Amino acid sequence: MAIALVRYHDHHPSTAIAPAMIPRLKALKPYLRWVILGGMIIFLLAALRDQWREVMAIRITGAGWASGAIALGVTLIAHIWSGWVWSWILHDLKQPVTAAWGISTYLKTNIAKYLPGNVWHFYGRVWATHNAGVPLGISTLSVVLEPLLMAAAALAIALLSSPQPNWILPLVSLILILGIVHPRVLNPPLLYLQRTKGRLTGRDASDATPLGLNHYPLKPFLGELVFVILRGIGFVLTVQVLVPVQGYQVPLLFSAFGFAWLLGLVIPGAPGGLGVFEVTAIAILRQGNSGLTPAIIISAVAIYRLVSILAEAGGAGLVWLDEQRTGSDRPS
Repeated sequence: MAIALVRYHDHHPSTAIAPAMIPRLKALKPYLRWVILGGMIIFLLAALRDQWREVMAIRITGAGWASGAIALGVTLIAHIWSGWVWSWILHDLKQPVTAAWGISTYLKTNIAKYLPGNVWHFYGRVWATHNAGVPLGISTLSVVLEPLLMAAAALAIALLSSPQPNWILPLVSLILILGIVHPRVLNPPLLYLQRTKGRLTGRDASDATPLGLNHYPLKPFLGELVFVILRGIGFVLTVQVLVPVQGYQVPLLFSAFGFAWLLGLVIPGAPGGLGVFEVTAIAILRQGNSGLTPAIIISAVAIYRLVSILAEAGGAGLVWLDEQRTGSDRPS
């Protein structure tokens, strides 16, 4: 038997090497996010270097500053709206949190997305919801469903506004995501995991609140569509800071924003989509018939990142001020 095993490994060395490679791959995983982020930053610096003189020659008018202020306000409203939509997801999971609590919790945890790892805002929401009395499994599920519905909404907006014919892969991805969140698809594996965990921990899973949705999360999905549209409007207004935006440019700007924001959401290792969003938006707008010069594109994308960070920081700051005034962050 031993001889047979030795001969097998001699003829199939990959079966012996693969287990040894797993720890090495896990050890390399933390560095992957820095490689991705580093590559994106190098690309952005190279683009900025090539267009440096044109970028420095850009001057913002009074109307441009006004457009930037409106873009900041619209982006902040989008984040407030997204917190409200998250509370709808919790309602669909039969958790009676208030809209005010959902918005405040969402806003004060959202800024943590810029910490290394790009997961700390999710972690904060899970534990804030759990501390509010929501079972841990349900609080985790609400945090998982939110980016899935966001991704579906971004794909839908990008597809509807895209002038390009290459829509097959995004459409398949959209159908796949919308299918995953259907109760008939989502609930069975969740219930299986819940029962398996109950058996492993020796707890009676029949007494636990069942994981899953009672109906399709159509209302949260429509809410996420509004969120992405608001963010897209903020992006168009940011371009308006630098140059007047023509009607024919709006669909491409929305499409570029949708795809760029989606990739920033799903690609690991980029805190808050930093770098990924910028590179994708620049690439799409350069290749498309946007009518914008490379210098304008680079500047607009950089300004939009600043607007996004200011809006997220402003939202967290408003919640902090409100909690200092009321002395409470309770969910009721």
